[in-house]
Order: sequence, then C-alpha cells, then structure tokens
Amino acid sequence: MRHLLDFEGWSRADLENVLDTARVMREVLERPVKKVPALQGFTVATVFFEPSTRTRTSFELAARRMSADVVSFAAQSSSLQKGESYKDTLLTLEAMGVDAYVIRADAAGVPHQATRWVKGVVVNGGDGQRAHPTQALLDAYTLLEALGSLEGKKIAIVGDILHSRVARSGAELFSLLGAEVWCAGPPSLLPQSLPGARLTPSLEEALEEADAVMALRLQKERMEAGLVNLEDYIARYQITERRLRLAKPQAPLLHPGPMNRDVELEGTLADSPRSLVNRQVQNGVAVRMAVLYHLLVGRER
Repeated sequence: MRHLLDFEGWSRADLENVLDTARVMREVLERPVKKVPALQGFTVATVFFEPSTRTRTSFELAARRMSADVVSFAAQSSSLQKGESYKDTLLTLEAMGVDAYVIRADAAGVPHQATRWVKGVVVNGGDGQRAHPTQALLDAYTLLEALGSLEGKKIAIVGDILHSRVARSGAELFSLLGAEVWCAGPPSLLPQSLPGARLTPSLEEALEEADAVMALRLQKERMEAGLVNLEDYIARYQITERRLRLAKPQAPLLHPGPMNRDVELEGTLADSPRSLVNRQVQNGVAVRMAVLYHLLVGRER
C-alpha cells in the first residue's frame, strides 16, 4: 500500500506482515544501540495540526531509530497562525523534499486530501473522530503479545465510542484479525452502528468472558455538552476490580491515553500487573517503525 489512512484496501496478510516487522523492530529497540540505517536518506515530517504528545513523539523516535531525517511541524508556531492553508503548508514541505508525512488533524479527511496534494507517503496520525490506524496497530501488537492470537478472542472496548477514532480503527482491525469486538458505553455515547463491532449499553454484557478490555478516555467536552454525567459514568461504566472479574482471569487491560485516573479506570487497576498501558507506549515506537519501513522501503522493492 502507498499510504496508511485507515485499513481500507489492506488485507489481513498485509497487516500481519507489518506486525511481524514490528517484532523485528522491537528487537532493535532492546539492543544497547537502538538504531538501524533502514531509512537513511529519507525525510519524515510530523505535521500535527492538532496537539499530541504520545503519537508525535513516538513517530519522531521511530523515524530517528531508522536514521531518517525528521522535520517537526507544530501548528501553534507556524504560518497557519497567519492564515496559511493546510494545502499550502504541505506544499511548502513538499518543496523541501519530504518523503513521508505523518498528519494529525482535528477535521476528518485531511490525510486523505493530503494524498492529492503531495507526492510522498501519507500516514494518518489521527483525523477527527474518523480513524487512528497506528494506534489500532500498536494495540493489536500489544494484545498479540499477551494473548498469542486474536482469532476468536472477545475484546471489550468501553467508553465514549461515538466520538472515538481509537474505537473505530480498533474495531476495524481487531475484527479483521479474527477477534469478536464488543463496544459498551452510555447510550448517548454509542453510535447507531460500528463496522466490526457489536454495540451494547450494558458494561456487564461486554465484559462477560472478555479476553481483553480497553477503556477509552472520557473527554471533558462531552460532559460540558451534557452528553454524560461524570458521577453517573463512574458509577455505571468505570472499570473496577469487581467488574473486571466478569472478564476472563488475567484478561489484560489497555488504555490509549491520556488517562483520567479514577474515571475510566479504578486507580489501582492502572498500576496493576494486568495493565498494559506502558507496554502500549513502548510498542508504539516499534509499530510505527514498521509502518514507515513498509511504506517507504517496501514499496521501492
């Protein structure tokens, strides 16, 4: 594939190949010298029209670990503040010889539009509420480490499903890899449908015999808009030790971050042996190394 915008057009074999490469990259990151020349001579730009810490830092580390040159673009200190358009910003970077663009935007579809404006590879670093494919890939990689396979596994995703690009991409990818995906949340935060997932307002139904559980961040703007009451959410949907007993013993617990402790998760669970939150962050670098490698080097072969 030329770009990674979502998983449309990607086969299960394609994605498993990326995940296999991520295992190799993970081994690289465990060496004393955590660097290989795989992308030497390439330039990767992280173009973030929306603030980010984990995704941006992870991609920049991934590119540098493979010896690429990195251009870091932040909207807050750019010519966007003077009225420059997204298109002209990207064309400026294109004129400087950028080979790959990692794009995050608060509006859905910006990475897709970018593929019409620039010649280089485009990777979606999260666009609006639509998609976040590399987050789904790192979550899948983390689950594969813990479970061995996703085939036939029940994965529960809990929280604000309606506005979550993480839930959308996760449901799409996990189901493609053979999992049964259940999404639970307050009725006001559930879409009418979600490809690849079963939807339920019942947390207990989603957690029952789940092989793994992922909690999503509850955003303040949803509370301010009156879509959910914080106390009611905690009472009915917070993942607690007691509720987690409905899942299979030792079912791993994930969270894409940033986490609101004692809101989405009981505080003690966040630091428990079942929590893979830090492992997700670690795996993000290896997975993004694999994505950049496949798109930049794999397509040249």
